[in-house]
Amino acid sequence: MSSQAPNRARVIPLRPPSARPGVPVSSPDPAVSRPAAREPLWRDLIGDVLRRERQAQERTLKDVADSARISMPYLSEVERGRKEASSEVLAAAAQALGLSLGDLLSQAQGELVRLAGRPPARSRATPASSYDGLCLAA
Repeated sequence: MSSQAPNRARVIPLRPPSARPGVPVSSPDPAVSRPAAREPLWRDLIGDVLRRERQAQERTLKDVADSARISMPYLSEVERGRKEASSEVLAAAAQALGLSLGDLLSQAQGELVRLAGRPPARSRATPASSYDGLCLAA
């Protein structure tokens, strides 16, 4: 007989344990350590801002989607962070909520900084600059 250790399969979940409801965060195998915290995805931040603003205005998905001229299921997926919306779609959704695209991105940036738990980094080229904006290029 062989004295080999049993071959144990290693299961890698698609989502981190904290993202799966009803699944405890602690691992039964002490050899498996928790991965380092990751920064949130941009699509999640944008979706959270859109949803929060829509709910603050007490508007329905249908109302905002009709106003933005995008489909209600698509807007729902954008709000839930399931879809990466184009800048045109984001601008239309923001405008339907009475925001500019800059307002939407600024709020998402603020949320990113808050969740990351650290102050925004300043560029070395302009240490005294008071500009705290966000620039996206395609």
